[in-house]
Amino acid sequence: MMFRPRALRDRRRCGALPVLCAAAALLCRPAAGPAVAAEAGLVPVEAVVPAARDVDADLALAGTVQARVQSNIAFRVDGKVSERRVEVGQHVAADQVLATVDATEQHANVDNARAAVTAAQALLVQAEATFKRQQSLIASGYTTRASYDQAQETLNTARAQVEAAEAAFNTAEEQLSYAELRAGQDGIVVSRSVEAGQVVQAGQTVFVLAQDGPRDAVFEIPEALLTTPPRDDAVDIALQADPKVTAVGTVREVSPILDAASSTVTVKVGLRGPATGMALGAAVVGRGRFERQTAVVLPWSALFEAEGRPSVWVLDDQDRVSLQPVSVKSYATGSVVLSGGLDGSRRVVTAGVQLLYPGQKVAVVKGNLP
Repeated sequence: MMFRPRALRDRRRCGALPVLCAAAALLCRPAAGPAVAAEAGLVPVEAVVPAARDVDADLALAGTVQARVQSNIAFRVDGKVSERRVEVGQHVAADQVLATVDATEQHANVDNARAAVTAAQALLVQAEATFKRQQSLIASGYTTRASYDQAQETLNTARAQVEAAEAAFNTAEEQLSYAELRAGQDGIVVSRSVEAGQVVQAGQTVFVLAQDGPRDAVFEIPEALLTTPPRDDAVDIALQADPKVTAVGTVREVSPILDAASSTVTVKVGLRGPATGMALGAAVVGRGRFERQTAVVLPWSALFEAEGRPSVWVLDDQDRVSLQPVSVKSYATGSVVLSGGLDGSRRVVTAGVQLLYPGQKVAVVKGNLP
């Protein structure tokens, strides 16, 4: 019996069974890694087969605290601003003077009106004296009825002139008071648009005042979120700088206008009770309670933009990539929730999408890409 080396026997066995040997070689080959893919001249990528799963729909969005009522403060008269007494961010009282205009013209009008009142009162005194004389003379028959009637008419006219002069004087004094701009309500000055020396017109906004009282948390909500009603109307609010400072709010207003630039809708959440610790302009996080839904969730690194639309790279059986448009339902921390575009039958590239082009052959690696 001739002895044959084991290696020779193995070679003959493999020569007799080439298909089985090739299959065994493929099965025994270690998983490709980034280095192996690079040596083969292929772009290494990571991929997963997407599957729908239950998604917690309690979404957190960033917003700001704003006053429920903001009023524009303006002068009622034209004039040159002589003094501005408050700064942005300052809290003011309802009767506090915020600014003044040059009141030289208003003072002159008051003086003229006061002089007119004095003159009218002098004419009234004279008319009253004349009427009293005519009244005594007609009783004794020493005057005519016509003279008496004329004296009475003069008296009535003098009285009316006094009333008109006093009304004009009151109006002039009121116009003089308009030279001082008062807040009208307690609140915080959030903006100003004038400086001393500037000429303003009546009705021109000078300050914007955030009135004390109820506060709103204002959010810019993606339009897609409005298609699904929340589980209840309560929204949990937390101060971004200090999550321990919390409040509960209720959706108070949803804007009917969509922001064309950001595709968002402004939603105002009224805070219940005093917003202790939440100052105007403070950044807050609101968490709405929605029903759990089934959706496809992918890592944010899988998302790609093509022709202005969100897309993902999908793989065929030959590991060649192509773009697949998708619909994004919402964005979460580190992931994106899709509402359509994938049926779960094709693999999706989740890492390494930056260097891909349609039809490119890639190497799917098991290890994490650097």
